[in-house]
Amino acid sequence: MSRTIQATLYSDPACPWAYSGVPALRVLEWRYGSQLQWRLVLIGLTEDASQYVARGYTPLRGALGQLRFRRYGMPFAPQPKERVSATARACRAVVAARLNRSGDEWRVFRALQLANFTTPLLLDDDAQLATVLHTVPGLDAEAIVSRLDDPEVTEAYERDRAEARTAAGSAAALQGKTATTDGPVRFTAPSVTFERNGLRVVAGGFQPVEAYDVLVANLDPELEREPVPDTPHPLLERFPEGLTTQEVAALMARENDAPDREAAEEALLELVGAGVATRTPLGDDALWQPAPATPV
Repeated sequence: MSRTIQATLYSDPACPWAYSGVPALRVLEWRYGSQLQWRLVLIGLTEDASQYVARGYTPLRGALGQLRFRRYGMPFAPQPKERVSATARACRAVVAARLNRSGDEWRVFRALQLANFTTPLLLDDDAQLATVLHTVPGLDAEAIVSRLDDPEVTEAYERDRAEARTAAGSAAALQGKTATTDGPVRFTAPSVTFERNGLRVVAGGFQPVEAYDVLVANLDPELEREPVPDTPHPLLERFPEGLTTQEVAALMARENDAPDREAAEEALLELVGAGVATRTPLGDDALWQPAPATPV
């Protein structure tokens, strides 16, 4: 019997619920490490911006919506964008990154999420997508963007979209955590399924870390669980591409206590003062990373 739990995240870089749920998912990464094998499935919320326009979305509505999501702690920069944009091109970029090199899809997805909510990025503008991808170390941004309409990418993207639209009759549907905006019953972001030895459980839509944790613990009560470190330094070393303040606060919370954002930020600033961490402004927050090693 396998001791590994397969975790599938159904998400989209444009969804503010998915973005706000990142700290809880980050906690799972830290606690269980390689005992969870993650897979990312792109929902593809919209193929064309006209779909959002028809639903009454506007750049101002998007900016005002960011204000309401601030309570969950992730960085935002609520400036109305030039226009409303669809999500398909960005989702295709994530899929193309996965096909180019397995694992890169997560780094691309992260970069697009952060940029979508803290910069004027339009998710359906290929040139702007390339600009964001150029910020991801070791990534061939031009190769990824050049493949957005590649038949292999299209096929893989459509498989993702179809899988995301298989939520009918699931626990997510029972909880009202599904949608039918384009026909089939689909998972809303950030839905997660956990599966081990044929048993599959579903955490539909936005959930607190407690919901994920109890599902994982029941699937295998003998998992090893990484304790909370005394300082954020090990967290920055584990996630060198950077953590937001809310992510660190969630990771520093013991058991499933409420995150103490102020205490986390104070501890991070102490690391910056000691020269072992850096703080880069990001929206109305910051991205914290380990300081570069000093040449010997």
